[in-house]
Amino acid sequence: MKRRHFIQSTGMIAASAFLASPSYLFAKKRRKLGVALVGLGYYSTDLLAPALQLTQHCELKAIVTGSPEKIPIWQTKYGIQDKNVYNYQNMHTMADNDAIDVVYIVLPPALHAKYSIIAANAGKHVWCEKPMEISAKKCQSIIDACAKNNVKLSIGYRMHHEPNTQKLMHWAKTTPYGKINHVYAEAGYFESRISHWKQIKELGGGAMYDMGVYPLNAIRYTKAMEPIAVRAKHQTTRPEIYHEVDETTLFDFKFEDGSTASGKTSFGENINNLEADCNSGNYYLRPFQSYTGVSGASSDGTVLNAFQGNQQAKQMDTDALAILQNKEVLVPGIEGLKDIAIVEQIYKSANNNGEWITL
Repeated sequence: MKRRHFIQSTGMIAASAFLASPSYLFAKKRRKLGVALVGLGYYSTDLLAPALQLTQHCELKAIVTGSPEKIPIWQTKYGIQDKNVYNYQNMHTMADNDAIDVVYIVLPPALHAKYSIIAANAGKHVWCEKPMEISAKKCQSIIDACAKNNVKLSIGYRMHHEPNTQKLMHWAKTTPYGKINHVYAEAGYFESRISHWKQIKELGGGAMYDMGVYPLNAIRYTKAMEPIAVRAKHQTTRPEIYHEVDETTLFDFKFEDGSTASGKTSFGENINNLEADCNSGNYYLRPFQSYTGVSGASSDGTVLNAFQGNQQAKQMDTDALAILQNKEVLVPGIEGLKDIAIVEQIYKSANNNGEWITL
């Protein structure tokens, strides 16, 4: 074969091989989604920002704060550019910032709707920390704003992303220990601060809003069923501090299948337990909502070892992938709304001597 013909034929072979090669071999590396944290309190500072250094599909790009003194600290630590620093008055201008894909609302509950809606109107996907808001009506306003702007909304229920919790959700549907007759869930800690937003009613303070959604939501996912009636009562050992909001709330549920559940939440004691009693056995997670160490066991000896990864990183990566792949989020807005609709009835019952209220 002449040299010219050889070069032509081998060139054609190389070209056809190139065309036949999988496109992913030549695809550019997909960039991470840019996340803006709104509110730089404890949860953003100590948990979310560090977790965003571990994520594979999203990264910290921007901050929104009303505390100017925090800005240089965050810029130095995380390399945040001046153009990606906002306050609550100019937050809406992030609509013009393509570096920001997601806005994570990490504020007192009563401010969630206002700033989630600003984010959605700016064309950004919204991650809203729990509890979603302080009324079902406000929750719905967030859902509506995100739908109107064609952006995804995910509620920050990190336990839904935690492997042992997901195991309990699976058991709720497959009932390997028979019918679930009773669920007990409790979550709380001793709140030593005495002038914090958690003690201010108009900001969404109170144990039931802050910690109570953990046992409430846990009961719902452990049963995989919605309660049909609720009763509740409030307690306090520090009325000089907890005169606007509840320090401790206890609540009971009835379900359509005849089963029951009890929950407790408190700012006055350290509690963290989830139990399910079934016809043919039982199981538990203890602790069930801590940032690390969620573990448990069942009556047949099955051990649920603690997840060794970072819960917040796993949550945010899962939510980021839902955006990148245009799939349904794991915890949509309706999940947060359902909890708050029940919370409203819990307060109603507690304010009416613990009467049973039909849901």
